[in-house]
Amino acid sequence: MVSVSKNILRTILIASYIMLVALIISGVSALFSYLNTGADRSTMLHTEIQKVEQYLPKVTWAPLNNEGRPIDSQNLSALQNNYLDAWYVKQIAYKTNKPAGIKDYYTDNARENLFNFIELNKAQNITIDATTLEHHPTLEFYSEDGQLAVVTDDNVVEYKRVFKNDTLILETTETSTYKMVFLLEDGFWRTRHLVKENTKIQELDNAQISLNNFKIKGINYYPQASPPWNMYGDKFNLDTISKDLKIIKKAGLNTIRIFVPYESFGKATVDYKKLHRLKQTLDVAEAEKLKVIVTLFDFYGDYSVLDWTLNQRHAETIVAALKSHEALLAWDIKNEPNLDFESRGKDIVIAWLDNMINLVKSVDSEHAVTVGWNNIDSAPILKDKLDFISFHYYESLDVLEEKYIHLKTEIPIKPIVLGEYGMSSYNGFWKPFGDNDEDQAVFHKKAQDIFKKHDIAFISWTLYDFTEVPKEVVGRLPWRKRAQEHFGFINKNGETKPAFRYISNN
Repeated sequence: MVSVSKNILRTILIASYIMLVALIISGVSALFSYLNTGADRSTMLHTEIQKVEQYLPKVTWAPLNNEGRPIDSQNLSALQNNYLDAWYVKQIAYKTNKPAGIKDYYTDNARENLFNFIELNKAQNITIDATTLEHHPTLEFYSEDGQLAVVTDDNVVEYKRVFKNDTLILETTETSTYKMVFLLEDGFWRTRHLVKENTKIQELDNAQISLNNFKIKGINYYPQASPPWNMYGDKFNLDTISKDLKIIKKAGLNTIRIFVPYESFGKATVDYKKLHRLKQTLDVAEAEKLKVIVTLFDFYGDYSVLDWTLNQRHAETIVAALKSHEALLAWDIKNEPNLDFESRGKDIVIAWLDNMINLVKSVDSEHAVTVGWNNIDSAPILKDKLDFISFHYYESLDVLEEKYIHLKTEIPIKPIVLGEYGMSSYNGFWKPFGDNDEDQAVFHKKAQDIFKKHDIAFISWTLYDFTEVPKEVVGRLPWRKRAQEHFGFINKNGETKPAFRYISNN
C-alpha cells in the first residue's frame, strides 16, 4: 500500500512539473510573439499612463511641406502619440511632483531639466494642475534616416492651476508656441529639446446669441419606460417618443428639454448608435414643430483637469452632429452643476463650465448656450458668457415673484428661463403628509398665473410619473425616491392628472 501511494505521489509531482514547464514555455513564446508584432509597447510599459483613454487634446496638423524626407502616416501618428504622451506624463509629474514616465518620453538632457523643476516645486510645496486643449503642429524637418524630427506647435491652448501649500495662487488659460526636436530611441519618439518661444493670455470673442424672438413654453422630457439614464438604450422606442411629443404639442407647449448621459453615451468615444437615436428624437420633434434644448453631461461629476480633453471630445462629437438640425434650439452645458460645488470645489466646476462653453461655441456659433443651475441664487454665475440664463426652482411659489424680479434687475438684458419646476403628488407610506393630485394642480395653476403676469419662459418637470427612480438620481432614501416618481402630469396608468390642465398658460 505504501509503495502504491509513493508511485501516485511521484506521478502527480512529475505531471505538475511538466505542466509548469509548459506554462513557462507558453508564456515566453507569447511574449516573443507579442514583441515581434507591431503592438504598441506603451501597453506594456508605464501602464499607469494610457494616453488613448485619458488624454485627447484636439490636434490639427499643418499641411506637410517639411524639409528632409517625406513622412508616412504611420510614423506621423507615432510621433503625434509620443508627443502627446510626453505632455501627459509631464502634467502628471507636475501635479504629483513625481517623475513617473518621464524617462520614456524625454532624452537624458531634457529629462534632467524636468527633474530639477519637479524637485524645486516639491521643495517649495508647489503643484501644477494643467492640461493642453489644442495643438497646431507643423513638421519642419524629418531626417533621411527617420531618426530625427523638428516640430513647431503654434497656438497651444494650455489651462493651468498653480497651488502653493495647497492654496490656489494662479489660474490661467494661455496660448503658446513651442519648438521641439525629437529623437527616435528604442521605438519611442523622445523629446530632445522643448522651447517655449512665446505665450499670451487666451482671448476669445464671446459673441452673444439672443433668444428674445422665441417664447419658451416647455417641458423636460423622457419616455416613461426609458428615463434619461437609459433613454437611448435597449428600451428606445421611436413610436413612443412620437406619441409623447404629439401630447406635448397638443397641450400647447413648444419646447422640450432632453438629456445626454455622459457615461452611457460612451464618454470620449461616443456611441454612434445612441447618437443616431438622439438625432431621431430631434427628427420627431421637428415633425411636431417642437424645439429642443439638449442638455449635455448628465450624470457626470468629475471635472478633473486631466479629464477635460475627454469631455471636450465627447461634446465636440455631439455638437458637431446636431448643430445643423432644424429642431435644435440651444445647448445646456450641464444639469445642476452647482450641486457639485461642495464635493468638487466651486472654482474648478466653474472653470470646467467656462472652458466647455468655449468649446461648444467654437463648434456651433449659431445656437444659444446656457447652464441649468439648481437654484435662482446661482443664476448670475457666468452670466456674461451665457446666451440666456436658466435656473431651477422647487421652493415656495410665494417668493418666486420677488426672487425673479431681483434676478431680472441684476440681469436686465438677457432672456431668463425657468428650466425646471414642479411638485410631487406623492403622499404615501414614506410621506403620509405629502401633497396629493389636487395640491399639485393648485401649484401649477399658481405657477402659470405668475408666468403669465411676468412673461416668464418655463420648462416644467415632467410629463410622466415613473414606476422606479434609480438611487443615482436622488439617493437611497425611500421617501425621496417615492416623491421623485410622482412629479408627472400623467400618472403611471397613462391617465392625465388634474395638473395637466395647467401644463401651459394658453
